[in-house]
Amino acid sequence: MRARIDWKYALGLDLTDDGFHYSALSEFRTRLVEGSLEYVLLDRLLERCQERGWLKTRGRQRTDSTHIVGAVRALNQLELVGETLRATLNVLATVAPDWLKEQVAPEWYERYGDRIEDYRLPKEKTEREALSRRIGDDGFHLLASVEQIWAQQYRMTNGHARRLTPQERPPVGEWLRSPYDRDVRYGRRRAREWIGYKVHLTEGCEDELPHLITQVATAPATQQDHHALDAIQADLAARDLLPAQHLVDAGYMSAKRILHSRDTYPIDLIGPVHIDPSWQARIPGAVDISQFAIDWLREQVTCPQGQHSVSWYRSKDAKGESIVQVVFAQETCQACALRSRCTDARSTGRSMTLRFPQERHEALQTARARQQTDIFKSLYRCRSGIEGTFSQTTRKSNTASQETVVEQ
Repeated sequence: MRARIDWKYALGLDLTDDGFHYSALSEFRTRLVEGSLEYVLLDRLLERCQERGWLKTRGRQRTDSTHIVGAVRALNQLELVGETLRATLNVLATVAPDWLKEQVAPEWYERYGDRIEDYRLPKEKTEREALSRRIGDDGFHLLASVEQIWAQQYRMTNGHARRLTPQERPPVGEWLRSPYDRDVRYGRRRAREWIGYKVHLTEGCEDELPHLITQVATAPATQQDHHALDAIQADLAARDLLPAQHLVDAGYMSAKRILHSRDTYPIDLIGPVHIDPSWQARIPGAVDISQFAIDWLREQVTCPQGQHSVSWYRSKDAKGESIVQVVFAQETCQACALRSRCTDARSTGRSMTLRFPQERHEALQTARARQQTDIFKSLYRCRSGIEGTFSQTTRKSNTASQETVVEQ
């Protein structure tokens, strides 16, 4: 407001106007969040853009996600339990000071009076372990206030706190990471690690129109991208902003999401699906799954040599998705002229895994064939532009651009 002439012009202010105090903006943002009004300004802007033809109805949009660093200090395990207990004591000292005085020992005032920071902790391993036990004992005394943090760190054994081994602790994704923000979680994507959240941005990507952000969704850092897709599309549908083509990266893609997008909205979900992991699909001239004829009604597969499968077994994969496992007879495959290009199994014949039901398998095969075409590659280049949106967003936002944020 003080430095940008364009903002003064847009708001009808004099060039000498000093603008408002920064605290007014902070208070305004707080009221927006408390009133769940985050989308009010965005929705009004998008309505005007639609009226002026800058946002195409049932056009093309793209979605991707990036990390959000939580506004908390990264704590090691000993700091976490100590600082959690200190935070609890501070709250109790405010709401129930008389009760608290009866609960705490005199040495607690020295132990938890200052922030628990690593450079203040003992350096010797035995002393740190002794302090950890003391904090554990103190914490169990106030367990009702800090139950979840302590449950992932300690168990009571013979009247004393016992620190859990890494094998005994709950999954990392379930850990609470800060006493000041109970929703931050540990996230990891390729080489990047962070404690916080994940944000999904969706924007229009028509070549001839402005690239306007149409949807913003914040999710837990541990959530896989594809779990957010249905909520993103449902929100776009509720605001009459659905695209006809939705460009996403591999994290959002699966046969299930392709069909759901197509049948529910309908949307053409465009992105790379995982490739066939079999060696037959990687070696030129080998007999991959696309060369087999599948009779879903008879539950039978026919190979290029005209031989039929002998086993059709439905089960679940590691993610709980329905699959069909197909096996051919050992004696049939051993006598086949294509055996060396079809299977290396010795105790059985050729085996393969199909997605179930039929439409999921066919959607996956169609997507795999589609992503090899020049048309797909040309279209999918449009998705990469959203990286620039993330870059601009993180550089324009004071909190998002910080790799380390100190606790309030």
